[in-house]
Amino acid sequence: MADPQGHSDDNQSSNQSYKRSHRPLKRQKRGKLQRLARYVYIRFIRLRSHPQAIARGLAAGVFAGSYPLFGLQTIIGVAIAVAIRGNKIVAAAGTWISNPLTYVPIYAFNYQIGRWVLGQSAATSLTGRSPQEWMNLGLDITVALMVGSTLVGMILAFLSYYGCLHMAYHIQSNRNSR
Repeated sequence: MADPQGHSDDNQSSNQSYKRSHRPLKRQKRGKLQRLARYVYIRFIRLRSHPQAIARGLAAGVFAGSYPLFGLQTIIGVAIAVAIRGNKIVAAAGTWISNPLTYVPIYAFNYQIGRWVLGQSAATSLTGRSPQEWMNLGLDITVALMVGSTLVGMILAFLSYYGCLHMAYHIQSNRNSR
């Protein structure tokens, strides 16, 4: 249909969609992140699992997420959740504790904890070493990182289990009281 000036409605609607699609990129990203966070929150609230299963799933995911096994964390977290009868979806989400923003701090902390537990020296010089020493050093670093990841993962899993259990019971009681 045309207005008195001869413009069609199609032209006006395409002009509006153009304005919407050319918003500043930063605002678009923030809006997408807010929608994603709200979506995850709503999905969590609507979970129909028992609160203990939800908490076990989160603990399994957080434990698996503390290891530096990129690409395998979700699979390991879901496998642990299956073994302990936890919620698999929450386990997959729990592995998100390690993401591109948190890799370095988490694994540096895990490595330091592993070194401390194993009693490895703080000063490690990399110069003047033979190839065999370099290989042993790589093994020492790997073992320290895995020991630290196990200990930190167990502590974080314990904390996340009880925190999530409390929150899940609270949400479920609010849902039932309506």
